[in-house]
This record gives sequence, C-alpha cells and structure tokens, in this order.
Amino acid sequence: MADEFDLEALVHLEQTFYDAGYTDGFAHGRIHGLIEGRALGREKGFEIWEEIGFYEGFANTWQAIYAMNGHSDQRAVHHIKHLLDLISQFPRINPSATAVASGVTEDIDISKLQRQIRSRYKALCASLGVKPTLRAVEVDATEDGGIPGTDQQKQVWKLEEDAKRPTMQGLSF
Repeated sequence: MADEFDLEALVHLEQTFYDAGYTDGFAHGRIHGLIEGRALGREKGFEIWEEIGFYEGFANTWQAIYAMNGHSDQRAVHHIKHLLDLISQFPRINPSATAVASGVTEDIDISKLQRQIRSRYKALCASLGVKPTLRAVEVDATEDGGIPGTDQQKQVWKLEEDAKRPTMQGLSF
C-alpha cells in the first residue's frame, strides 16, 4: 500500500488543481466571450447602420427634392453624390475569418469611412442651410416637474409649449 502512494503528486497538488481550474475557466470564458461578443457586435452594428441609414435617407430625400424642383445648386448636388458614393462603399456584410486571412477581401477602415461620411453630411447640410443633427432632443425634466437626472424617454422632436396644453375639447396631444 505504501508503494502506491506518490509523494511527488502531493507536492504539486496545488499547481495541479490550479491548472485544472484554469483550463476549465478558459474554456468557459471562451464560450461566454463568444456569446457576449456577438451580442455586442450586433448592437454596435445596428447603431452604426442606424446612423448610416439616416445619412443615406437624408441624401436620397434631398436628391429627389432637387430632381423634382429642378434646382441646379451644383455644390449641394456634388455633396449628395459624394455622400451616396461613400455610403455605397460602407461594408454591408461581415467577412468570414477565412476570407480575411486569405486576403480575398479588402481591408476597409470602417472608422475612417464613417468619419468621412459624417464630414460629407455636415458639408451637405451647410450647403443646404440645414442644421446637421442626429441626436434625440432631451426634454428638460424640470419643465415637467420631474426629477433632473432620471432616465426619461427621449423625444426626437421637441414639443412647443402650445402643443403641451389641452385643446378646447379637452384632448391633449
């Protein structure tokens, strides 16, 4: 019985348990990191495309307005075309890891392209005389009697004071 007991294994017992725990934790962290990474990527991708889609819709709307009314402001038309061209260069799919490793796809600097799109949007707004904005308007909590700093639902369009008052029929919009 004394021959079966290995003292060498007892000396490295702590390291053995540490290594086993590290291996299990690494595998577990890899799975959860992949799940959380996909969720975060989906969320950030949606935020980016919400902004890019706004710019594309803005440019298409003004392009249609200029085409319908026959305006010939060459500066605005140039900014519209350039903005739509930049938006068309923005990647619409996530390339696979094998395609990137083999060099099949181009390496696109998304943040640089997004900065260029934002700059072109601001230049277009300046040539149109429109204030560039994409942010939701924050309602001042103290106007409504609320507590400042609490999370409230943001409104895209700020309501004027007349719109907040009830109508003659008692309806409030």
